[in-house]
Amino acid sequence: MKKYTCLLILSCLLQQSCSNKLSSNRTPSAQATEQKEARRGEVLFLGNTSKHHDSGKYAPWLAISLFKKGVNLTYTVDLNDLNTANLSKYDGLIIYANHDSISVEQEKALKDFVESGKGIIPLHSASGCFKNSEWYVKTVGGQFKSHGTGPFATTIVNKKHPVMQGLAEFTTSWDETYVHQKLNPDMTVLMTRPEGSASEPYTWVRNQGKGRVFYTAYGHNDSTWTNPGFQKLVNNGVLWALGDGVAQQIARLAIPDVDIYSSSNINITDYTKRHLVPKMQAALTPDESKKLIQVPADFDIQLFAAEPDITNPIAMAWDEKGRLWIVESVDYPNTFLETDGAANDRIKICEDTNGDGRADKFTVFADKLNIPTSMVFANGGIIVSMAPHFVFLKDTNGDDKADVRENIMTGWDKNDTHFGPSNLQYGFNNKIWGVVGSGFNGTTRDGKTLNFRTGVYNLNPDGTGVDFLANTSNNTWGLGFSEDNNVFISTANNTHSAFYSMPAKYMQRALPGATLQAVQKIDGHYDAHTLTPNLRQVDVVGGFTSAAGHHLYTARSFPQSYWNRIAFICEPTVRLVHSAIIEPSGAGFTEKDGWNFLASSDEWVGPVQAEVGPDGALWVADWYNFIIQHNVFVERQAPSNMVLPFTEQLKGQGNAFISPLRDINFGRVYRVVYKKAKPYTPIKLTITDTPALLAALKSDNMFWRMTAQRLLVEAKNQAVVPELLKIIADQRVDAIGLNSPAVHALWTLHGLGVLNGNSSAVEAVTKALNHPAAGVRKAAIEVMPGNNQTGEIFQKTNAINDPNLNVRLAAMVATVTLPASEAAGAALWQATLNPENEKDEWIARALFAAATAHRDGFLAAAAQAAA
Repeated sequence: MKKYTCLLILSCLLQQSCSNKLSSNRTPSAQATEQKEARRGEVLFLGNTSKHHDSGKYAPWLAISLFKKGVNLTYTVDLNDLNTANLSKYDGLIIYANHDSISVEQEKALKDFVESGKGIIPLHSASGCFKNSEWYVKTVGGQFKSHGTGPFATTIVNKKHPVMQGLAEFTTSWDETYVHQKLNPDMTVLMTRPEGSASEPYTWVRNQGKGRVFYTAYGHNDSTWTNPGFQKLVNNGVLWALGDGVAQQIARLAIPDVDIYSSSNINITDYTKRHLVPKMQAALTPDESKKLIQVPADFDIQLFAAEPDITNPIAMAWDEKGRLWIVESVDYPNTFLETDGAANDRIKICEDTNGDGRADKFTVFADKLNIPTSMVFANGGIIVSMAPHFVFLKDTNGDDKADVRENIMTGWDKNDTHFGPSNLQYGFNNKIWGVVGSGFNGTTRDGKTLNFRTGVYNLNPDGTGVDFLANTSNNTWGLGFSEDNNVFISTANNTHSAFYSMPAKYMQRALPGATLQAVQKIDGHYDAHTLTPNLRQVDVVGGFTSAAGHHLYTARSFPQSYWNRIAFICEPTVRLVHSAIIEPSGAGFTEKDGWNFLASSDEWVGPVQAEVGPDGALWVADWYNFIIQHNVFVERQAPSNMVLPFTEQLKGQGNAFISPLRDINFGRVYRVVYKKAKPYTPIKLTITDTPALLAALKSDNMFWRMTAQRLLVEAKNQAVVPELLKIIADQRVDAIGLNSPAVHALWTLHGLGVLNGNSSAVEAVTKALNHPAAGVRKAAIEVMPGNNQTGEIFQKTNAINDPNLNVRLAAMVATVTLPASEAAGAALWQATLNPENEKDEWIARALFAAATAHRDGFLAAAAQAAA
C-alpha cells in the first residue's frame, strides 16, 4: 500500500511541473505554424486481428465519436505502419492490441514520433504490448502484470486535469481488473481502482519528450466500450494527447453540428439498430460538407463542380479531351416518360477551362432524357443505358450538343428503376461491358432475341453481338477491370466484391443445368465503417446494401500500395467509399477490409460512383440527397418536417417509395488527390493524331491507355501495327510486375483484326506468351483467335501450365473455345494430375469445361494412362 500511496503523492507533486512542461514543449514558432491551418485532427489506430481484444469491433465505435469531435481515425493492424513516413501523417497514435514485440526500426520511428511532439494513446491491452522495449514501457507509464474480472468503479483523484473536465465517475458492469508493474513515477494519475487494500493507478497522463501520453486500463469488452463514461474519457484523452495546437486548428475549422439525434436517443455502439428519425438534417454548402468528410491523412478533397451548375450526378465518364461528362437524373426514381410525358434528365459536359481545378464551363450535351443510368464513349459519340433502351448520341457539327439520337436496342426492364442496366464501360476486348439488376427481354440490333436477368454482359460498340456472360447473386451496381483484365463486380445485399471467372455457358456446356456461379463472392467482411450512427438502411444494416462501383486504382499518382490493388466501392446509404484490398488467391482473388477511402457524417452525402480520372486522382460523384434509399421499412416514422410519413410507404411506378424529401437541387463532384502526387499535365487526344495515341498507350494511367486503345481500334489504321509490336516486345516490368502498355497493345492488335493473317503480329503474340509480366502472358492468351493454329501454339508454349495460376486459368478458359483436338485433350488430362490444379476452385472448373470441349482426346489419354 505504501508503494502506491507514494506514487500517488509523487504524481500530485509532479502535476504542476508536468503541466508547465507540457505547455512549454512547443516553441512559439511551432505553435504559430500549427495554428495557421484550420483542419481536422488525424490519429492512427493500431489494432490486431485477435477477437480477445476486438479492435476491429471497437475502432469503428471510437471513430464515430472522435469524428464528431473533429478527429479522423485511420485503422490498421499492420506493425509495418509504424514507420517514420507513415506516422508523419498523424497527430497521434492509439494502440489497442496484443503485439508482443517491436523492431528496433519501429521503436525508433515511434520514439521520434512521440518525442517530437505527437500524442500516444495506449488503451487497456496496449500496456501489455512491446515487452521487448524498455522505452515503450517507460513511455506508457507502466506494464500490465495481471488481472481479475468483474464490475468496478474508479475514483477520480485529479478533477482539475483537462482530461477530467465534464467527466463523472462511472461503473462498468464488467471488465478486466488490471494490475500494473514497472510504474513510472513521472506521470499524473487521474483515476484509481481499489485493489484489495491498495489503490491501483488506472488512468494517467504523462509527457515524453515533447509529446503527450494518455493511458487508461479500461476497455476489455462491450460492457465498457458501450459505457458513455468510458467513451467520454477516451475522447477527452485523445483530444488532450493531440495537444493544444491541434485543438486550436480543429476549433478554427468550425465543424458544423448536424446530429439529428439527442445523446440520450442513440448510442454510437448500437448504430445497427433501427431508430426513429426525429428530424431532417439541413443540407450543407460544399465547404461545410467537406468539414464532415474524411479522406486518408495524406490526401485532400477538392470540389470540382456543385449546384447550381450540376444536380443529381448519377454517373460520370471522361472523353478523349479529358473533360468530365455527367449524367444528371432528377426523374429518378418514379417519373416515367411513358406515363408522365416528362423527360427532365440531362447529360452535361463539365470543363475546367482555366486550370484552377474547378469546372467553369457547363454544356448540356443532351436533354429530355428519362432516368439514364450510365454512359460510355464509342464511335464518335456515347452509348447511354436508359431503360427500356440503349441510346446512341452523337454530335456531328462540333457544338458539343447531340444531333444524332438513335435507339440501338430495346428490352431493358424498367419496372423497378434501381434494378436497371448500369456501369457501361469500354473493356479490354473492345466491347462494351455492363451489369444489370433486373434483366433484358427483347431483340437486339442484329436480330437476336434474348432473355436474361441479373448479371454481366457485353456487346459490340455498334449494338450488335450482345453476349450475356454470367448471372450475379442479386441486383448489380458495380463493375471494374484490373490492369491485367480481371473483372470484378459489386451487388446490392451483402456482396460488395465478387470475381467474374469465365462465361457461365462454359460450365453449363460441361454440366447441363449446372448452378455453379461464374461470378463468385470474394468479400472478406460484412461491416461498412460508417462515421455516423444515423443509418436508414433497409437491409444488410451496418453492411453493404447498395455497393456500387468496384473501380480499382489504375494510375500511378497514389502511393504504390494502391496500384492495381485497392478497389473503390461506394456505399451511399452509409455515406462512404470503401477501400477494398484485392489480393491474388490462387487463380482468383480475395478481398480484405481496407476500411474507408472517403466517409462522411453529413446525412446528405451519397457517393454513387468513384473512379480514377484523367489526372490520376479519384473522382467521386456525390448524389447529395437526404433520401438515398429506394425504399424504406413500413415501421419507420417520419421526420417532423416530412409531409408524407414513411409509414404510408406509398410507391411510385419505379417501385420506389414516394417522398417529397427526394431532392433535385443538389449534387457535387469531388476530386480526392494525393498531396505528394506528381504534377499532372492535361492532354487531349483525337482519333486522327496517331503519334499522340501511341504515346498515350504507354501512359501510366489506364484511363488514357484504354482511351487510346479505343480510338486506335475505331480508326482502323493498320499502319500502327509495327509500333504496337515494339510495345509488345518491351520486356520491362514495373514495380508491381506489370507491363500495362503491352497489354493494351495486344488488345489493340486484336481490335484491328490482324491476328488472323498477319504473321508478324502472330509471332509477336506468341513471343508474348513468355513475357516476364504475367498480365502480358494472360493478354496474349486471350487475344489469340480460336483456331487450330492457336491450339498448336498453346501446345508448344505449354500455356495451360503457366506458373501464374491466374494466367493458367485464362489458358484453360481460352482452350474451351478451340477446335477439339487429341493433343489438347491429352494436355488437359495431364493437367488434372497436378494437385495444384485440383485444389484451386477456379482452375478446377475451367479444366472441367475445357476437358468437355476436348472430350475425345481427354478420354483417350485417360484410357491410355489406365492401360
